[in-house]
Amino acid sequence: MSDLSGLHAVITGGNGGIGLAMATGMARAGANITLWARDTAKSEAAVAHLGGLGVKAQALMCDVADEEQVVDAMARSVEALGPLGCVVANAGTAAARPLVETTLADWRGVMATNLDGVFLTCREGARQFVEQGTGGSMILVSSMVSRFGAAQQAAYAASKTGVLGLARTLAVELARHRVRVNTLVPGWTRTGLTVPRQEDERFMAATTARTPVRRWADPEEFEKVGAFLADPSQTFHTGNEVVVDGGYSIF
Repeated sequence: MSDLSGLHAVITGGNGGIGLAMATGMARAGANITLWARDTAKSEAAVAHLGGLGVKAQALMCDVADEEQVVDAMARSVEALGPLGCVVANAGTAAARPLVETTLADWRGVMATNLDGVFLTCREGARQFVEQGTGGSMILVSSMVSRFGAAQQAAYAASKTGVLGLARTLAVELARHRVRVNTLVPGWTRTGLTVPRQEDERFMAATTARTPVRRWADPEEFEKVGAFLADPSQTFHTGNEVVVDGGYSIF
């Protein structure tokens, strides 16, 4: 069991789905949590849930596609809950649309959150880690779609593939500062983002049949994975892609 007592973790898009699951796992291990998200009502509920686990928790309104907001959110995060120990770049969006109907605005809208937002979050996290001189952990959340593609998801697939390349580079560049950088690659998971897919019976049947465990993941199954990736005792674990997909990628 990971011991994160006293560690401060910042998690983008952490008020629901996989983000909240990772926050929960870290909180159960003793970490204090700052959530960055845009939905105030969901954030309030998430903070109440995390606080009930006996740790400090707060939520800040932040659109990760907005540079000023990211810079400000990082400053306010550490001011309130202390030095940064882990940053999770999890916030993401998707827009299913055939390629021939995808506008440049559609493309840029997804990229702004899924790739620009990850870059900004990681840059500010890196600046904080370097200034502190304490080392730390970065977790970037990609997707199995980065490996296999998905119809009508050109921007999403491209952005999540870009996250893999960014993470590898950061792992190499930041190692000298004792900052570990790893990527979580989740398989099909029951989250708010995938609701349209879950409502498609044919799609559910096809993806479930392709998954050896014969089901989709529940977000809660990422709790201990998040705690492990944030664990400061894992000093030699960096540059890795942790695949949690029920065997989808090997079947």
